[in-house]
Amino acid sequence: MSILDPVLGTVSIFEIRWYGLLMAVAFLAGYFMLRRLADEEGIKRDEIDSYFLYIFLGILIGARLGEVLFYGPWSYYLAEPWRIIAVWQGGLSSHGAFIGGILATMIFCRVHRMRFYRIADIAVIPIAFGSILVRIGNLINGEIVGRETSMPWGMVFENYDEKVRHPSQIYEAMMNFIVFALLLSIRKLKKIPEGFMFWSFVVIYSILRFFVEFFKEYQTLDSSSLFTMGQLLSIAFFAVALYVMVVKYKNFILAVSERMRKE
Repeated sequence: MSILDPVLGTVSIFEIRWYGLLMAVAFLAGYFMLRRLADEEGIKRDEIDSYFLYIFLGILIGARLGEVLFYGPWSYYLAEPWRIIAVWQGGLSSHGAFIGGILATMIFCRVHRMRFYRIADIAVIPIAFGSILVRIGNLINGEIVGRETSMPWGMVFENYDEKVRHPSQIYEAMMNFIVFALLLSIRKLKKIPEGFMFWSFVVIYSILRFFVEFFKEYQTLDSSSLFTMGQLLSIAFFAVALYVMVVKYKNFILAVSERMRKE
């Protein structure tokens, strides 16, 4: 089984690629989702419009720089530096995107004098949704491939090699859907403290990403490494988030657990 042609079509001298189209749909859907969530929180539309520019640039720049710094190879980008900005060819780091998104949100909140968690708690929901579409784009591009497999749903990524591999991009898209669904469920809880949604996203994403990485081919590190780069980054993110959850939200988590036990 092989994948679609990454190029959807051409307009004049420009290629229209599935990856770029799905990225555009992800940001567009995220924008309207963010506006709706902001309305529920009483955040003004003009503030959201301004924030969207910050988060768009933060995610895009962070994702690309994360790809270059975490996954490289650096020699590839040093030989042809223009490829650093070639986001249309794929190659974006989700961990880099998250770091870029955090920094962009912090800058926005400082400029507009808004509490970080007030906007971050709702931003993680459209981010999780958009990540589903991005991974489908990775699938069509034939990048971030899985390890070899004999499973009947294995795929051949012809621009990579002729081996049958796990469609790890599909696994990750499903993972992101689970993250999205869980965040929507958490949002329904009563009296959620500020920041709980944000850190829940980090915890859930890090755990699921860690396990999905077992099906993905090594990118930066080789197969002799105990973990992949994605797993090492996920461990770091999880450690920070777990510490915050235990210190800051322990009582809320215990209260919710007790309420669920009684129900």
